[in-house]
Amino acid sequence: MALTWPNKDPGEKLDYAVDWTTRLAGDTIATSNWTVPTGITQTTPAPSFTNTLTTIWLLGGTIGQTYELTNTITTAAGRTMVQSIDETIVAK
Repeated sequence: MALTWPNKDPGEKLDYAVDWTTRLAGDTIATSNWTVPTGITQTTPAPSFTNTLTTIWLLGGTIGQTYELTNTITTAAGRTMVQSIDETIVAK
């Protein structure tokens, strides 16, 4: 099931995060990769992660469009976990 982030205006450059704490159940994040669809831009600073949290910065998008981003992590114990996130673009 996809998470939903708060709506974003196309002119905003904002950071968004996924908190993996519950799913990790004591494990930690070793790597994090993002899949970003065409039409919305992954921007600087570069995506980052801590032991339990992943973060990406986004810019742009088309008003009325919902984009599905995917964050795939690998844990220190070798697990692979995938989370889809919906981001809707609106005029604010």
